[in-house]
Amino acid sequence: MTGTDQPLERGGTDPRAGARLLAPYRVLDLTDGNGWLCGRILGDLGADVVKIEPAGGDPGRRIGPFCGGGPRPAESLAWLAYNANKRGITLNLEAPAGQDLLRRLVHRADFLIESFAPGYLDGRGVGYRELRKISPRLVFTSITPFGQTGPYARYRGSDLIAMAMSGLMALVGEPGRPPLRVSLPQAAMWAGMHAAAGTLIAHDYRERTRRGQHVDVSIRDSVLWALANAPAHWSLMREDLERGGTSIVGRSTTGARMRAIYRCRDGHINFIFYGGEAGRRSNEAMVQWMTEMNEAPEWLRQKDWGTFNVAASTQEEIDRLEGPFVAFLLKRTKAEFASESVRRNILGYPVADARDIRGDPQLAARGFWQEVDHPELDAAVMYPGPFARCSGASCAIVRRAPRIGEHNGEIYGGEMGYSRPELETLRQAGLL
Repeated sequence: MTGTDQPLERGGTDPRAGARLLAPYRVLDLTDGNGWLCGRILGDLGADVVKIEPAGGDPGRRIGPFCGGGPRPAESLAWLAYNANKRGITLNLEAPAGQDLLRRLVHRADFLIESFAPGYLDGRGVGYRELRKISPRLVFTSITPFGQTGPYARYRGSDLIAMAMSGLMALVGEPGRPPLRVSLPQAAMWAGMHAAAGTLIAHDYRERTRRGQHVDVSIRDSVLWALANAPAHWSLMREDLERGGTSIVGRSTTGARMRAIYRCRDGHINFIFYGGEAGRRSNEAMVQWMTEMNEAPEWLRQKDWGTFNVAASTQEEIDRLEGPFVAFLLKRTKAEFASESVRRNILGYPVADARDIRGDPQLAARGFWQEVDHPELDAAVMYPGPFARCSGASCAIVRRAPRIGEHNGEIYGGEMGYSRPELETLRQAGLL
């Protein structure tokens, strides 16, 4: 909800929004789903993000699931989520006159983000080399499957390809079984975050030097960043990381696998045996709870956790330790474990599902959820709130995702001076 616990006004903007960190700056967003999040982050920080799409709409508008059982273009949940805090215009970049319009838009822009195949915009005379002649201060950010250079630069890509070629899939799944993808598509989201960071770093450079930059983000490279621990693992352990499934591998020199996920009455619990002083306290607290419930065997009650050495534990020892914990946690609920783990200082917590997250009191106390009114749906939609909180500035959603060409009149007419008859002529010519 907003600060006054009311949804945004039906017009799409919130006049109650506070100071916006990037309010003086404009972003031209020419991305597809590979770059949506970059523009969304900049929009959350207050930039005036103008989403540019073809007259028929961004193909991503037709990515399900759909709100209200559509599939009408405005109802894609992915579109609504990642294109909030943007205005929307249409433009035909295939036509020379459309390319001229983009050049005019660049005169008023500080950033341009795009996710076309390398060479696409260059081939139409609106790549970075040409646009920087118009605006030397322009920060131009490209988000592509493999980056702008190298033998794979012009290859097509997807989330599955990025996950596979990064090596991440090799570490996901159960040992002895095929690799698995990582949940919902995430590779482009990671790249979007890296693109936003790179864009803002280039912006800082521009503020100091008055020179723009071309920021080149590879989606595959972004996924590889998630594996930064793999080289260090080899250096320390002299073995490659392997798929562990629901277990942790690589903590023992004996090769023992340690369970990380336990079943409980209504879901799953994350709990791991740790060594050292922190592990001793957590393990002892867990055994004490089991003892109070008459569910700890004598040998477990007598165990000296102060001498427990994770690195030297064998698989037989780990399996014996885990047995009583498996039986005990299977009788507990997630809420029960959450309460007791905090009260007893146990290193573990329930695995939250969507229902748990939506009802989380911590998120509610921070006003994390924000309701945004969508007139085209005749409904309000609940969104996650700001990714960061800044003192004296707002990072809230102040504008719902735009309808196709919703702000054509506002930008082409009100800002660029085209009359209504001229706009109609442009539309009939297939430029808007």
